[in-house]
Amino acid sequence: MNIHPNYLDINKAAWNKRTAVHVASDFYNNQAFINGKSSLNDIELSIIGDVSGLSILHLQCHFGQDTISLNRLGAETIGVDLSDAAIEKANELAQQTQSNSKFICCDVYSLPEHLNQQFDVVYSTYGTIGWLPDLDKWAQVVKYFLKPGGRLILVEFHPVVWMFDDDFSHVKYNYFNVAPIVEPLNGTYAAKDAELGGQDVTWNHPLSEVFSSLLNNGMSIESFEEFNYSPYDCFNHTVQIDKGFQIKHMDDKIPMVYALVAKKPS
Repeated sequence: MNIHPNYLDINKAAWNKRTAVHVASDFYNNQAFINGKSSLNDIELSIIGDVSGLSILHLQCHFGQDTISLNRLGAETIGVDLSDAAIEKANELAQQTQSNSKFICCDVYSLPEHLNQQFDVVYSTYGTIGWLPDLDKWAQVVKYFLKPGGRLILVEFHPVVWMFDDDFSHVKYNYFNVAPIVEPLNGTYAAKDAELGGQDVTWNHPLSEVFSSLLNNGMSIESFEEFNYSPYDCFNHTVQIDKGFQIKHMDDKIPMVYALVAKKPS
């Protein structure tokens, strides 16, 4: 496994820088969220179903909008994130919205040292697993926190998207997880001109790695879907369609998002 020795420190610093920019951005529209707007998209809502009365663990929750949106729908929610700045904002947001969502600051792999509880659902969406070097270890954590019969809801950007350069002009990166990808932190998807500085360390995870990590840890795959659009306008050269955004010069030719439901045995 290609683990960068300082990836946790580097990425924590990067996400601490991003957080203040994101909270103030039009992309997250935090005031509208405080006023009652949900941050959830049709893709995840259609597969998670009615969450009323469910317990949900939200991995890599950033500053908590989805965690609180799920809580507003009647779920008992706990959000987890590496960034202490993000968790500080998440707690503020919970107060502002009168949410009883709870938040924990730690990396995914060390969560069993900070939390002893099982959940009906483990939830993770959009740009999360690429920050983790080892998906087998991730799947172990997912299984650890699920009740028997509990479900993982994973909605992610498709690994095909991460093969391209930022302008989608050529294939720049390997589809397979061959090495950590270390890049300068220039701007952010929510504010592309933001001057942040620092670095990111990420990993590309092919679909085979996602599936095998879950199957090897005794989970069953309940459903899998691919989508030719992103619900977020977070890439360069996009065009809006009915359901979201596509890369203008690629039309509907590439998958941009996938949604997976996996189940822990009863």
